[in-house]
Amino acid sequence: MASLEALHRRVRARLAEWEAAGLRRVLRPPSGIDLSSNDYLGLAAHPRLVHRLVEAARIYGCGATASRLLRGHREIFTEVERRFAAFKGTEAALYFASGYAANLGVLTTFLEPGDVVFSDERNHASLIDGMRLTRARRVIFPHRDVTTLARLLREEVGAGQKFLVTESLFSMDGDRAPLREYAALCRETQTALIVDEAHAVGLYGARGSGLIEELGVADDVFLSINTAGKALGVCGAFVAGPAWAIEYLVQRARPFVFSTAPPPALLAALDEALTLLEEEPERRARVRENAHRFRAALAEAGVAIPDEDTQIIPVILGESARAMAVAAALQREGFDVRAIRPPTVPPGTARLRISVNVHADEAIAKRFADALARILREFPHGRGI
Repeated sequence: MASLEALHRRVRARLAEWEAAGLRRVLRPPSGIDLSSNDYLGLAAHPRLVHRLVEAARIYGCGATASRLLRGHREIFTEVERRFAAFKGTEAALYFASGYAANLGVLTTFLEPGDVVFSDERNHASLIDGMRLTRARRVIFPHRDVTTLARLLREEVGAGQKFLVTESLFSMDGDRAPLREYAALCRETQTALIVDEAHAVGLYGARGSGLIEELGVADDVFLSINTAGKALGVCGAFVAGPAWAIEYLVQRARPFVFSTAPPPALLAALDEALTLLEEEPERRARVRENAHRFRAALAEAGVAIPDEDTQIIPVILGESARAMAVAAALQREGFDVRAIRPPTVPPGTARLRISVNVHADEAIAKRFADALARILREFPHGRGI
């Protein structure tokens, strides 16, 4: 179409810029040993989840056919939401089609003009976008900087509500938020604490409900967002919190009100995932053991990694071209590791994001660490593909 030629030229120019900078993305299916997905507990293909999903699809069909406030609601949504709330130790929970939709729904529903929201500079894109869509004033504080955050919270004297938004386990850096310190600050300053537990739910705490549980701060958290497509192996996300807040989301959260409901059969699979978490706590213990082994193997091989203990291990490589080259070399050796580049991470911090799961045992850790150390010598700083 001639009328779109200018737009076509603009898009081609942008794509060419991204290609030259090593930032153009490519869709590629899984191949090799999984060290990049978020299927930490290995539940995504578990036979019991698959069986529940198939059987539920025979009952409910493939689609919900409408939003839940029209004809899309089924009792299984309510049943699993109640179960998830009990799992998190809250009064209620609400299921969204994705973690992105849940974060947008929470933030655009509760943040109003005159409010102020304090956000960690490395929060996930969905949290950032949710805050941008509101008319609340945003204050970005340095990553995990309790001292600066304390000063900012204490200096804020506006009439609006204060919110603090953070991930509990940061998805690209693999480090934990200081939730105990945040909880104390929120109590002191009457700030509502919102915690994204995407990479912690299913793995941490006595029940596996997340770092909120493990660190004992549940009474100080207003709402948590809990992705169901990572450790829980399915998709969507649960928002958990007080019953009055969940009811408010049902009434006002646009991603919930104006979206067709997810297939009800997914809730049956999530119900089975919660059962497996109860029955097989050794799965999450094994993930943490495997993460420890991976970190030890990488350190022994001379690969620099942050001093953390979580299942997400970043290897900072700097230039995007170098990260792409190292990832491609590892893929050729049978390891499915992907390069993470700006804007997902800050400029100059392109990296490999090693994601350790229940199947990544000691033998895999040793093979991978040795291969990575050798490949890094082949691709020193400044040398790309």
